[in-house]
Amino acid sequence: MTELEKMKQGLWYDANYDEELVKKRYQCFDLCHEYNLTKPSCFEQKNKIMEQILGYLPKSLEIVAPFQCDYGKHIQFGEYVFVNYNCYFMDGAKITIGNHVFIGPSCGFYTAKHPLDYQRRNDGLEQALPIVVGDNCWFGANVSVMPGVTIGSGCVIGAGSIVVNDIPDNSVVAGVPARVIKTINQ
Repeated sequence: MTELEKMKQGLWYDANYDEELVKKRYQCFDLCHEYNLTKPSCFEQKNKIMEQILGYLPKSLEIVAPFQCDYGKHIQFGEYVFVNYNCYFMDGAKITIGNHVFIGPSCGFYTAKHPLDYQRRNDGLEQALPIVVGDNCWFGANVSVMPGVTIGSGCVIGAGSIVVNDIPDNSVVAGVPARVIKTINQ
């Protein structure tokens, strides 16, 4: 089994030294670099680059540069998604973002986790767990979403929150770690 296959199955895999994965990441890094250097008003050029990064282009996706991801092809954006500047999608596993989601500046979606023991960490091992975000969510600035988290639809995530657990639909969450503050009557 290849390291890419292990990664896609949520198994421990060699993230740092496997030539195939390193090559795929650097291809994506180069495309992100090109996207980030494109004039903000050059919508057609930006859309072409984003389509190369993601492998598709969802309706009314707007991503403000700078933007960074590891593979791109593991991100599934819904329609009418807005991603503010300086966001990072660590997409070793699939990251699914629903429709009408607004993501504030400097947010991170992190699918990777590492072994606690340094010998295995030094060997480059990593495990990638998927992240799922429902429809109609709003993320304040500097939110971090950790590996394996599912956030329901209609949620508001307060600025600076670190989301480590699943969040039910229509929740307002905040804090480190993020916890449900109240339920929204939609």
